[in-house]
Formats: sequence, C-alpha cells, structure tokens
Amino acid sequence: MVRRLRAAGPELAAFAAVGLCAYAADLGLFLWLRGPVGLDPLTAKALSFVAGCTVAYTGNALGTYRRRPADGGAGDGGSRLRQYGIFCAVNVAGALVQLLCLTVSHYGLGLTSRRADTVSGAGIGMALATVLRFWGTRTLVFRYRGATTAQVRQARQVTQTTWTG
Repeated sequence: MVRRLRAAGPELAAFAAVGLCAYAADLGLFLWLRGPVGLDPLTAKALSFVAGCTVAYTGNALGTYRRRPADGGAGDGGSRLRQYGIFCAVNVAGALVQLLCLTVSHYGLGLTSRRADTVSGAGIGMALATVLRFWGTRTLVFRYRGATTAQVRQARQVTQTTWTG
C-alpha cells in the first residue's frame, strides 16, 4: 500500500497542480462573469465550470497523463473529444458529490450556518470529489487501453522518471 502511494506521488502532485490551475480559472472567470459582465449566478457558474474542466483536461492530457494515448492510441481528434466528454462527466460527478455533502449537512443534519455549509461543501465535499475525480481521470479517461502489463509498467516508469527528474 505504501509502495503504491509512493509510486503515485508524482502523478498525485501533477494532478493537484493541474487542479489548482483549473480551480483558479473557474473561480476567476466566475467572479468576472458575476461582476463586470453581470451574468446571473447559474449562467456564470456553468460557463466557469466548463472553462475549469477545459483547463483541467488540457493540463492532464498535456502534462500528468501525456504518455497515455487517447482512445485506441490513434491520437485522432474524435478520440480526444470522447476523452474530454468522459472527463467532463467525471467532473460533473465530482460536483454532484459536493452538492450531496452540502445537502445532507444543511437539510438532513440541520447544520445551517455559513461555516457548516463551507465545511460540508468546500471542505468534506471537495475532498471526496477530488478522490472521485482522481480515480475517474486515471481509470476512465487516461487509462491504458490494450497495453500489456509490461508496457504499463514501462510507461509508468517513464512517467515517474519524467516527473521526479
């Protein structure tokens, strides 16, 4: 177990760095769309969510998981578009986890203060959603397709070497 965590360290660090960039893009665009542009909150959040997903997908595709081919390894646009769609679905699932945590805390447990909402939605919900997003991104979006066990090990070794120097 410790070995697996240690081996996934560089992947986790890269995933987290990409996630922080995506979060910054999402938050920055949301604030701009709500402020100077004057859009309503749901439209602004929908647009900023798509932008954040796009930043996260691009960062993971070109950085964290760049050694893993798109569907079938062909690298064609259709495969990347399909991959992006699955990536967005994983991110929507993560957002639903956050909403579920907030819903349970606020309406189910009656914890209705701003602090309780922040802890449940942005704290616990974000942590659980991040675990789901990491798992989904690694296993559903950028998984090794049709590779032998030896090829998977070799690709992981290359990725580890690349990220750790």
